[in-house]
Amino acid sequence: MLVALCFAAAPASIFAQTDEIQVYDAVIAPPGIFNGMMHSNFTPRGRTTPAFPRAVIANRSFNGTLEWAYGVKPWMEQGLYLPVYTLHSTNRGTALDGFKIRELFVRPNAQQHKLFWGTNFEFSFNQGYWEPRRYSAEIRPITGGHAGKWELVYNPIVDTDYTGGLAGLEFNPAGRIVYNLNQRWDVAAEEYDGFGRFSGFESLHNQFHEAWGAFDRSGKIWSIEAGAGLGLTAGSDRWTLKLMISRDINGKPWRPHFHF
Repeated sequence: MLVALCFAAAPASIFAQTDEIQVYDAVIAPPGIFNGMMHSNFTPRGRTTPAFPRAVIANRSFNGTLEWAYGVKPWMEQGLYLPVYTLHSTNRGTALDGFKIRELFVRPNAQQHKLFWGTNFEFSFNQGYWEPRRYSAEIRPITGGHAGKWELVYNPIVDTDYTGGLAGLEFNPAGRIVYNLNQRWDVAAEEYDGFGRFSGFESLHNQFHEAWGAFDRSGKIWSIEAGAGLGLTAGSDRWTLKLMISRDINGKPWRPHFHF
């Protein structure tokens, strides 16, 4: 029913701002464990026109959210993004942008398998300056594999804003290649794309394509992930920075591997 719901509607704009920039790799919190994560991203040089009327302008915009996650089963994690916020932008100033609910289903113990998979369902309530529709959703399949110290992950993401039919769905995939230096550190190359609606992709000039370099450090208490992205097309922001800090609220720390 969730899959049918997500695929029965049209997308939000591919050019809007976002609170999280990451590739999901099917690693979740253990059952009974709460985890808190702060997502932050800053665009020192970005698009100077709004993606839609009244939208947050990307240039010099600082966006983020607090993500609260709970491990329900070895194969299921529930999440809440609250609040989603903008601390500064050219046209909006400080603002609360909405909240999101997440349901994530994965192959248990993903890091112990050569191949892993999962699907994330995300449902959002938005202010009118964050997305053009009050309600929107995302379905994010997760596929990946390990080969020694290397890891390859791909998320063929489809977005929707509950208007229109199948022809209106929007394709915004993301992927990453990881090299694990040791048990605490890894480095990664990432790609984030926005092609437009399946009914008719945008021209390459207007599509969203960004290449990123990122790293992760898993600590005993805190885990840190950071990176920088370079826009490759006119429809992208020229430079974006990102930082995520996380820790378990109870239980032993875990390595999130949620790269943005």
